[in-house]
Formats: sequence, structure tokens, C-alpha cells
Amino acid sequence: VQLQASGGGLVQAGGSLRLSCQASGRAASNYGMGWFRQAPGKEREFVSAMSWSGGNIDYADSVKGRFTISRDNTRTIIYLQMNSLKPEDTAVYYCAARQRGRVGDFNHPRGYIYWGQGTEVTVSS
Repeated sequence: VQLQASGGGLVQAGGSLRLSCQASGRAASNYGMGWFRQAPGKEREFVSAMSWSGGNIDYADSVKGRFTISRDNTRTIIYLQMNSLKPEDTAVYYCAARQRGRVGDFNHPRGYIYWGQGTEVTVSS
């Protein structure tokens, strides 16, 4: 499975961006998907994720109420709507896929087996 993230850019604090991640390849629709981010000098951290069924959605505390994860009906495109952006949201954002039926590590990188190349988000103050 290949993942292609897009939608990053430069935005002022308080602004919005929508990230997209297209999954392609064999059985691309059979995965739960998530978003992680990594700021310079920091470890990769969880942002949000949605299980394959859509029944499990989670957000990092730092983005709750501001970010919304969603996907299209084919289960191959996942979105991250980011509102009220803050300078501390600046990072490279990665989408990732986890196997359908995978249990545990929903908000940890080790729970995901495929990763996109990342899209950069810069929020200016």
C-alpha cells in the first residue's frame, strides 16, 4: 500500500488547512488510518486516527476540538481538517495505515505498517 499525503502549507495562526492522504495499491481500502506529526528536534507524535470500521476515532488532547478526521466512502482517502491553527502545530504531518483488525497501539506509531512521505505545515504567529 502506498500513501500520498498533501495539503500542507504556510498559514497564519488561527487559520485552517485540510490535509489529504490517498491510499493506493492492493486492498488499499482494508486499513485503518491515522495522522502523526513530527516537529524539528522532537519525536513523532500521534494526532488522530480512524479505525477501518470508522467506529473508533481518537485525537491527541492538543488538537481536540480543533482538528477533525474523516474519510471518503471508498475508505482510500483520509482527511484531516485543521482549524484554529497554532504555531505549535508546525510540523511535518504523516499519514499512516494500520491493518484491519489490528488491536492496540491505536495512537502509537508502532501500530501502523505503512507510512506516507509527509506534508509540511507551518503556522506563523
